Amino acid sequence: MDRVRSIAVTGKGGTGKTVLATLLIRLLAERFPGRVLAIDADSAMSLPYTLGLELKGTVSEIRKNIIGSREAKEKLSEGPTKSVMRGILAHGGGFDLLAMGRPEEPGCFCAVNELLRYGIDTLITDYEAVVIDGEAGPEQLNRRVLKSIDVLLVAADMSARSLETAAGIIRVANSYDEGLRVKRAGLILNRVRGDRPGDEVLRRIGLEIFGILPEDDLLNEYDREGRSLLELPLDSPCPLAAREILDRIMG
Repeated sequence: MDRVRSIAVTGKGGTGKTVLATLLIRLLAERFPGRVLAIDADSAMSLPYTLGLELKGTVSEIRKNIIGSREAKEKLSEGPTKSVMRGILAHGGGFDLLAMGRPEEPGCFCAVNELLRYGIDTLITDYEAVVIDGEAGPEQLNRRVLKSIDVLLVAADMSARSLETAAGIIRVANSYDEGLRVKRAGLILNRVRGDRPGDEVLRRIGLEIFGILPEDDLLNEYDREGRSLLELPLDSPCPLAAREILDRIMG
């Protein structure tokens, strides 16, 4: 099995993708202390809250500052773009966090986006593992973050609508229509209470299950109270399940 360096988490809103991303970041930071990069590519920017970090800035703010300013753009082009990205990193226990921020305003920012993505590409080479909390579709990952992903995890709950959405996301990812290369893609079932979908349903939508996150009362309590999920005991049901998922995808 090839070495897994990049893991992207996506899924329909409310399916628990940010919770999954947070747990994976925590577990990877145990394996590779100081060598894990977390990227919040969701415009909702929930990852800083579940990680308990305050942002120094976002990639979107950098973009906004250089749009319309030739001097700022030339300075960024001529200088070490990686250092600009490093300047907005938030630092956690064994990992760094880069936030993409809000979507672009109307207009063509292709040149700026390519420049910023180049900065992200060079930054990533400093890390052993990258976890991306993405929006509901993989095209955002291609446009704003990466062109290649080792493992795409699509979170879904037990509803038929959620499973169909997950299937659609994986079909797009596997088709490469947006220029995004995904090496492996699979489903993560969340909030499972013994109601796993039947084999017939899974055959119909054609999804491989990479893992299951059970209903976790303690995690729900932390979430309601706004506490960082990094404080969640590792012997709680969801962290235990996330470790199994990570072991499976990392080999």
